[in-house]
Amino acid sequence: MTEALGTLPPLARSSVMARLGDWLEPHPHGIYVAPADAWIDPSEPEARALVTHGHADHARGGHGAVWATPETLAIMDARYGEQAGHPVAYGESIRMGEVEVGYVPAGHVLGSAQIVLDYRGERVVVSGDYKRRPDPTCTPFQPVACDVFVTEATFALPVFRHPDTGDEIDKLIARLHANPDRCVLVGAYALGKAQRVIAELRERGHDAPIYIHGALQRLCDLYADHGVRLGELLPVADARKADMAGHVVMCPPGALNDRWSRRLPDPITAMASGWMRVRQRARQKNVELPLILSDHADWDELTDTLTEIAPKEVWVTHGREEALVHWCEQRQMKARALALVGFEDEDD
Repeated sequence: MTEALGTLPPLARSSVMARLGDWLEPHPHGIYVAPADAWIDPSEPEARALVTHGHADHARGGHGAVWATPETLAIMDARYGEQAGHPVAYGESIRMGEVEVGYVPAGHVLGSAQIVLDYRGERVVVSGDYKRRPDPTCTPFQPVACDVFVTEATFALPVFRHPDTGDEIDKLIARLHANPDRCVLVGAYALGKAQRVIAELRERGHDAPIYIHGALQRLCDLYADHGVRLGELLPVADARKADMAGHVVMCPPGALNDRWSRRLPDPITAMASGWMRVRQRARQKNVELPLILSDHADWDELTDTLTEIAPKEVWVTHGREEALVHWCEQRQMKARALALVGFEDEDD
């Protein structure tokens, strides 16, 4: 199914449809797919949930049944307890009522997927969160031709143009080498960002042990179990202060200025996030080394994706909806904002 989804032209408009996608019902807490009697990424418990990925603003516990990739289900099991899960692999399709449902890679975090819905001659792609640049921890985004494309807009302003990933990692390594008596303490979200920073360091040849906060252990182990090369990770709790000098230490963002960090050797505080482009945010968090590293598409990636896919309509959610809708309208591309509930800071 994967190749077919990527190469098919936009599907023909059915004459019985009054409006594109009128079989989808956007609500503040999710998108209801009426002919499948299922919800996409509902933030409240529902009987049937189609989940794009494991971040808390898209996945939660308490659903009657969950359809997601095997990796996303494993993440949900780890975070919320065992789910009534139905795994759907990339390229696989299932039938729910009259709707054919498929999952293709979104390039956001491990197991992240776009949900492809085919119903009566229309195709809608709900992309969830996505990015277009390479990431050693997850399968790259796959563009899918469609009639309606539902896109995020977390960084949908022209000011957000993420720098080269390798350059940001090189900044981290250079600061580490320049301060052998100190450590570099990197704040990174526990799901996706922490593992990506570690994997990117390995890609740049940093093979030394990396020390991690206990809150990162479970998901790092999960990533390693799914074949992501993270190298030697050591718990901070078992280390002496002197042992960590000259090393990278990883922690959740909330631990950067916590009492926990006092056990570290004069840490240089860093944070990996697309929001580090905004200097005020770095200052507010007392970040000495901002690392602009995002798991979301930046402005160019968003607009290039819409140009490439060229859907008949664009539905925009989670972020700067107005700016992206305006960009679409300037190019005679029909667009509207969905105003779904989201927690954009948590996963970046």
